[in-house]
Amino acid sequence: MKKRRITPAQWTLFGLSVIVVLVLAAVLFRGERGEGVKSTVGMSPPESPPEPAPAREAKTVLLFFLSEDDSLLHPEQREILSGPSIVEEAEQAVEELIRGSDKGYVSPLPPETKLRQLFVTKDGVAFVDLSREIMEKHPSGSSAELATVYSIVNTLAYNFKPIKKVFILVEGSEKETLGGHINLSQPFVPLYSLNAK
Repeated sequence: MKKRRITPAQWTLFGLSVIVVLVLAAVLFRGERGEGVKSTVGMSPPESPPEPAPAREAKTVLLFFLSEDDSLLHPEQREILSGPSIVEEAEQAVEELIRGSDKGYVSPLPPETKLRQLFVTKDGVAFVDLSREIMEKHPSGSSAELATVYSIVNTLAYNFKPIKKVFILVEGSEKETLGGHINLSQPFVPLYSLNAK
């Protein structure tokens, strides 16, 4: 068997192939190291689980409900959650009024009523926007209307000092009255003489 001799052209091709393989190996090896460094440097430390929100404290408020024994508004203590804003706390107070009395007083707001929105201006006027059930399901009579209006007004002004007046809206609009007796076209100031002592 005769040995084949490698020609100079084949040696050159072999040499170039080895060089290409070495260059590719160096690039790949260096690229992996660079990526490793980049990913380690660019990565943020593992995230720790989010801290739980601080527990909100309870706050005691006085709600004012009508009594069957007289025409006065009687206070009833209720716990609400301390909120980040007076608006959130005032919303809870109105929702508790709608929920009704725990002591057997007469609820001046129909239980189907929903609080749509509540906001307070920088001048201290609270706008309380209630659903249409406040009118549709409201008992008739001027005493019932007076009790409804002032249970809201006195509750908000008594518990939240920045609130000086309360404007009652229904479905986002001003209404003349709830049932034909008390003019709703202006904000109400509290009338604490209606509160039982």
